[in-house]
Amino acid sequence: MLQQQVQVQRSAKNRLALCFAESESDVMEAQRLRYKVFAEELGARLQTRRPGLDQDLFDPYCEHLLVRDTDSGEVVGTYRILNPEQARAIGGCYADGEFDLTRLGHLRGRMVEVGRSCVHPEYRSGAVITLLWSGLANYMQMHGYEYLIGCASISMADGGHAAASIYDTLKRDHMSPVEWRVFPRCPLPLEALGSDLQAALPALIRGYMRLGAYVGGAPAWDPDFNTADLLMLLPMANMNAHYARHFFR
Repeated sequence: MLQQQVQVQRSAKNRLALCFAESESDVMEAQRLRYKVFAEELGARLQTRRPGLDQDLFDPYCEHLLVRDTDSGEVVGTYRILNPEQARAIGGCYADGEFDLTRLGHLRGRMVEVGRSCVHPEYRSGAVITLLWSGLANYMQMHGYEYLIGCASISMADGGHAAASIYDTLKRDHMSPVEWRVFPRCPLPLEALGSDLQAALPALIRGYMRLGAYVGGAPAWDPDFNTADLLMLLPMANMNAHYARHFFR
């Protein structure tokens, strides 16, 4: 287990605490929440070794950020963090499986990947995700990392039309510079999909946009999760000043 760096913080209601996982049992609690959200709620086909847990080969290399309900002790939110050193140890990022990241090669030594973000269905008021983003922001600042990437998912329950419409909207103003562009290994077939729906941005993507992130390229199709995934890239130097003041503590 990697050395933990973020201190416990509490929300205004004194019910939520932010910390890093410190034991295998802590990580398993995060994996149990992920299974509940991704498999049971969203219907993902997870390749897991243990029933009821979402586990993959990246988990042992990641630091796992947790939000607990301090009344019940239950983990109600989680994010995992893969730093550059651990990415080198495992041979790449999770996103490498979905995108060609060649143009980001020169950033890898300063780049952190985050993923497997989820919040318990009964805690989606915004407080949990705010605590998680605060933890991520402080982690980046503490270690001096300059770039953050992560895959943000859009449901394909409608066959992909909402995903195509969301991408069509985002690409007008939020695409990364061409030298940072990534390319999906299994592209969403945009030419076969409608792109004129008034589709709402998923909360995670909306959060990335508010922070000042770029969309790295066209969406990839993830058949196991039945989602269209966008590679989000946040240079910390671009971080919206209002949100920086809110998150950095």
